Amino acid sequence: MSDERAETAGATGGEPEGGSASTGDLTHTDTSGEVRMVDVGDKPDTSRRAVARGEIRLTPSTIAAVEADEVGKGDVLATARVGAVQAVKHTWETIPMCHQIPITNVDTDFSVGDGRIELTVAVETTGKTGCEMEALEGVTTGLNVVWDMVKAAEKDDDGGYPDTGITCVEVVAKEKRALGE
Repeated sequence: MSDERAETAGATGGEPEGGSASTGDLTHTDTSGEVRMVDVGDKPDTSRRAVARGEIRLTPSTIAAVEADEVGKGDVLATARVGAVQAVKHTWETIPMCHQIPITNVDTDFSVGDGRIELTVAVETTGKTGCEMEALEGVTTGLNVVWDMVKAAEKDDDGGYPDTGITCVEVVAKEKRALGE
């Protein structure tokens, strides 16, 4: 997708308005097909915000233990919050063509429900490129931390996790505005 079309992609981070991107619109490859980082040097700095969410399915007894802060490894949601923020700050190190951007704010919000914990991560930056990958990294790492913290309670007799799963990871909002607006 061209840089300009990428900025107008729908709120869920899907296809650009008006249709799907063709292979010729990919911005992380050059004319010979080699992978490259997109040059954003000529783009103006703008205020940007992205919000992503996802959830982890857990057994009712594990949910109860998380809510009562009775998990042996410690405070699950506090630890997952730290993991989510750390992941946001290090996204450029784990996604090869991602730019290192100045993170100006990270908000995390957990919602504990019936059989699941939902995590929403909002990331803000001022720069030349968006922060949706950072929001997604925050969500996936935060939920992985939850899994790590509760895995002893979630394992079945065979060592598997039949009732545990991370699902519904998506970008739910993306905003961009010129500085001073």
